[in-house]
Order: sequence, then structure tokens, then C-alpha cells
Amino acid sequence: MNWLFPALLAVALYTVAAGFIYVRKAAHEREKADRIAFPGRSPGEHKKSLWDAIVFYGPILALKTERVGFFDRFVRHATFFRVYASLGVAMVAVISVGIAFILLLSVRFTFLLRPEPTGIYAPQNIFLIPGINEYVPSTFAVWLAFVLAIAIHEWGHGILCRVENITVRSMGALIAVVPIGFFVEPDEAELEKSRGMPKIRMFGAGITNNILVGGACFVALVLLFGLVVPVGNPVIGGVYKNYSAWEAGVTGPSTILAINAIPVADRDDVASILNGTRPGDNVTLTLQTGEEIKDFHLTLSAWPEELGGHPSGFMGIQYYDGALVIEQVRQSLSFPGLIRFLTIPFDSTAAGQALRVLAFETPETGFYHAPFPGFWTIVHVLFWCAWININVGIFNAIPMVPLDGGYILKEVVERLFERRGLSKYTIFVVSLISSVMMVMLISLVALPYLFHL
Repeated sequence: MNWLFPALLAVALYTVAAGFIYVRKAAHEREKADRIAFPGRSPGEHKKSLWDAIVFYGPILALKTERVGFFDRFVRHATFFRVYASLGVAMVAVISVGIAFILLLSVRFTFLLRPEPTGIYAPQNIFLIPGINEYVPSTFAVWLAFVLAIAIHEWGHGILCRVENITVRSMGALIAVVPIGFFVEPDEAELEKSRGMPKIRMFGAGITNNILVGGACFVALVLLFGLVVPVGNPVIGGVYKNYSAWEAGVTGPSTILAINAIPVADRDDVASILNGTRPGDNVTLTLQTGEEIKDFHLTLSAWPEELGGHPSGFMGIQYYDGALVIEQVRQSLSFPGLIRFLTIPFDSTAAGQALRVLAFETPETGFYHAPFPGFWTIVHVLFWCAWININVGIFNAIPMVPLDGGYILKEVVERLFERRGLSKYTIFVVSLISSVMMVMLISLVALPYLFHL
């Protein structure tokens, strides 16, 4: 497990640093208590310090501030934000029902397929932690998107708190080895008094922000990717197993520079040379892979019948089609395209692998003419901002306390039961639904292990 050692090292370093901070924080608290008990000793020392901004919630370190006045600026646009959040609540309701249904189907398929606890079923891949989750790399683009997604979520809560006349006490960041989130702390008494749609809008605002920002980044990504131009060189994207290129050790992605020392500039040049060959002929293929240029000696195969049975020799290669990738990205602006987009990090199909250029530093980026410097960095930031925001929004919409979807469910059930004199059943119903959701989530992790004991 390549991820285990760095994970344990990070935990160890965090434990040492958090222990040191905890001890210094305790010393600061004692000094502050002494100043309060004996105010004449150190006048003027009651101002807030950095240590006052540090709080521990068990092993989790929080940096918090009470300077939250900027949330008040949004009150002047209260009507707009209430309409925005109300539309968002309708979207969240649809997502909540949809994700509950998907969880049910996922558990059913897990029972039927009985997968091994590897790949997407491996425990480290359940959590969206860059560098630990093998499908989410620890890169600048991913960490930036990760931090922005959580900040966007919490700011939604903060803005709607003030719009709905709920005081925001503080806000801050949570750290447990890595930054794991931000928080906005509303006044608990005022939040408890809030009822109905104001409270529902506040809980749904974070999800709404994530989904809409993710969608906007997705559209921007598709439009931006339309600016690239594929190179005209013949690029090998893959090889057919048990045919001549595969037997000679050819791998993709590689650029064909020459055949039998004859330079080639595009696929037509390659086809022109191969049209004069027959199965069994020997050819020398000159390839560039990265910075390395190397010759491969191929004994041409016969064309398979399913590919047309051409009389000429067959190398057994698949071209990397940059124009087709651009078209696939353009077609992503549809519901099926969005689903494909969300599966890119762990899609092992040929189409999925071709689209990885949107998210990862892959050799395929060299097979396009970028319109400006830094283009691929922006593409990757947009991809991960879209992917992480949408996934964070969907996850938080699960109707399960303590997620936002659970609190929305609780408020809806409370108001419905209250009208019918059934308030005493609210906790039971909400707890039951939350428990079912939790059991399904745990099942997706535990069942692959239980099946293969």
C-alpha cells in the first residue's frame, strides 16, 4: 500500500505539532486566567491573541475568528438570495431523493457482483482526501479545488444566516493532518427559533453553492477545451494485444516519426507506406515517447476480419484521436455527458482514459497545441473545481443527519408532523431514515470485505 507510509507519517507529524500547540494553548489559558484574577498586574493585556483563535475539538484543530461582519453586506440583497436559495432547495430535494435511490441500487449491485475490496471499493478511496484516495492526486489543482469547495459551501450557510436574521458568531478552518473543512458558527438559540423555509434555505445554501459553482466550472471547462487544436502527427494511443506492435513492445502514447527511415507527418503518410506491404513483411518503426526516440522492428500481421480484412500488413495500433476527444468533451454538455464527466478519475475504459487529459498531467497534453501558456493548469483547476464541488454538494444532500440533507429532512418532517399533531414521531422518523442511509454507506465499504473473508 504506497499510500500507507506517507499517511502514517503525516498523522505522526500532525500529532506532534498538535500536541505542541495544545500545550502552548493551555499555558496561554492559564496566563489569561491569572490576568483576570489579578487585573492590576498586567493592564491592557486582555486583547485577543493568536492563541485565542485556536480551538480543539477532540483531535481536530480549529482556527476561528469572530470577525464576520462582511456577511452583513449580503442582507441588502436579501430578496435575491431568498429566491436563489428557494430554487436551490427544490434542486436539493431532487438530488436527495436521487442519491438515496442510487445508494439503494449500489448496495443491491454490491450484493450481486460481490466485488473484491480493491479499486473504488478500497477503504482509502471512500474518502475524498487528495493523495490518499488513489483516484484523486495530491496536486495544486486538486487542493485548490478542495479548499474552494468547502469554503463555498460554508459561505452559503453564512450568507443565508444573515439574510434570515440569524447571527453568525464565528467562522474558521478545521485541520486534522490536512485542512478538512471550514465552518460557519451561527447563534444556536436564534437558529433553533428559526422555522420552516428560512431554516431550510440556510441548510440548503451550501449544497446549492457547490452544485452551481461546480456546474459553472464544468461549462467553462468545456468551452475552454474547445480552444485547443490537435497536432497533425500520427500518435499511437494504444496497441492491439497479440499483434505485431504489441509483440515488438510498442506502447502508447508515442509519436510515429518514420517507417523504414521514411519520415511521416500524418496518418495519410503512414497509410501510404503500409499500403505497399503484406502480412509477414518486416518494417522498422521509429517512435518518440516523451524525449526518447527509439526504433522498433515489426513483423506485420494480417488485418483482422472485424476491422475489414485489408490485404496490406497490419501493425496493430490504435491512433490517439485528439479531434474525437475534443468532440467528446463538447458532447459532455448533456446529462449523459455529465455522468461520464463525474466518472473520469476512475473510468478504465478507452473513452474514459482518453478524457483523463482534462484532469491529470498526462503525456496526451503534448498532442495538442495549447492556445496560451498555463492552459493545462487552468483546465485541471476547472476540472477539479467542477468535480469536487458537484460531489461535495451531492454527498451533503444525502438525507442523513448530520449532513445538510438530513437537517433539511428533519425540518420538513417537523413542520409536516406539527400540523397533524404528530410531533412526537419526528425524531423517530428522521433517525430511522438517517440510520438506513448510514447502513447503506457502511455496507458499500464493509460488504466487499465480508464477501471475501
